[in-house]
Amino acid sequence: MSDGPAIWEPMRIYFVGSHATGKTTLCRYVSRRYGLPMISEVARAVLAEMETGLDALRTDMDLVAEYQERVFARQVAVEKLHDGKFVSDRAFDNLAYVAEHTTNAAAMMNDARFLEYMKWVREGIVFFVRPHQSLLKEDGVRAGVSWDSVLRIDGMVKLMLEQHRISYLPLESVSMQERVRTIEFVLDRCGLRPTEQKPRPRAQTIPPVPQISSWPYALVERADNEA
Repeated sequence: MSDGPAIWEPMRIYFVGSHATGKTTLCRYVSRRYGLPMISEVARAVLAEMETGLDALRTDMDLVAEYQERVFARQVAVEKLHDGKFVSDRAFDNLAYVAEHTTNAAAMMNDARFLEYMKWVREGIVFFVRPHQSLLKEDGVRAGVSWDSVLRIDGMVKLMLEQHRISYLPLESVSMQERVRTIEFVLDRCGLRPTEQKPRPRAQTIPPVPQISSWPYALVERADNEA
């Protein structure tokens, strides 16, 4: 029996949940503290590539379906570009929005790529960040932001976690300090150690996360073939 904590390889860390939870803030913190590549939300990049906006998504159900399919495909493709080590502010989350806003949820959730991806997520470390009404705000990407919608998405994410037997740790507190303490405790027990951080000027903000702006939609299939 080992005296020290087990070291998990690969180290894939996910923050899942609805909007109005602070997932991206936590993701950035973990990325900086532990020196892990960060996969930021890909939805904005896909929205820009499709040269569309919120107004169009609100009125065109077919366009919403295409958009969500691309978002999911992009997430899978970008994850495969990393060598098994990253932190992401989403995983399968956008499938909850598919169920909320489109009619093709059943087709996407029964797709072999989705089922395989859920097995992949199951092998990572998953933090389920719960929403708080005090954090609710329009984020410029999702249409119809409302507290009722947030709760429905939160419930759908939880349902998918349970259905696919994905172990997760819920982050219930609105306190950033309590969230961070919980995350650090878990990652420490998994054998992950903070990287040496260089001092930064006091006024400097968190470095911007590199944006994926031009990956082709077909990259998912190419990545699968090369795997």
